[in-house]
Amino acid sequence: MTTEEIVIAPSILACDFGRLSDEIQAVTDAGADWIHVDVMDGHFVPNITIGPRIVEAARDATQLPLDVHLMIEQPERYIESFVKSGATTVGVHAEACPHLHRTIAQIREAGARASVTINPGTPASAIEPVLGDVDQVLVMTVNPGFGGQRFIPGTLAKVETLRGWIQDRGLAVALEVDGGITEDTIASAARAGANAFVAGTAIFGAPDYREAIAALRQAASS
Repeated sequence: MTTEEIVIAPSILACDFGRLSDEIQAVTDAGADWIHVDVMDGHFVPNITIGPRIVEAARDATQLPLDVHLMIEQPERYIESFVKSGATTVGVHAEACPHLHRTIAQIREAGARASVTINPGTPASAIEPVLGDVDQVLVMTVNPGFGGQRFIPGTLAKVETLRGWIQDRGLAVALEVDGGITEDTIASAARAGANAFVAGTAIFGAPDYREAIAALRQAASS
């Protein structure tokens, strides 16, 4: 995989929220490709984070694409508000959407890229029927809800399966991983077929954001 194909998306879940705008500007200047925004409702996952107003603030702080990951129940109720707030991509969980195809269509109709996410315990087959309808797939490599968790190696088989389907069908679908992404784990995720990588503490917990992003990019391309 070449460095041109690699997308590094710092997750603001790990940033200093007291300096949100400065933190987003800092990773933008440091070479980030996207900004990843984790939205949690305390129901679908055991944590509560942010809403559309924070997405607005992120949009004001950067021109980079905003990759908004909805870890919430009934995401269809909030898609339009997140797109209006500046989301470039809106991702929903297959586990939270009984009418997944309809929800994906709703995201695109609202004017955003559509992403579908699966948890570590969900098989790749759960989203195979909608692969041709999305712009992006996100494979969770930890159980969602909290930052700083350990990468689950068993999720890589799903990444490999999805990459195979994407290539066999000639689809222009980004394949993203999120959870426990560090210099030590990003290479295996890239070899499995991922090209977009969400990293929180590996970037915002580093003393130099530019060096951290460059190191992740280099490890993914090795």
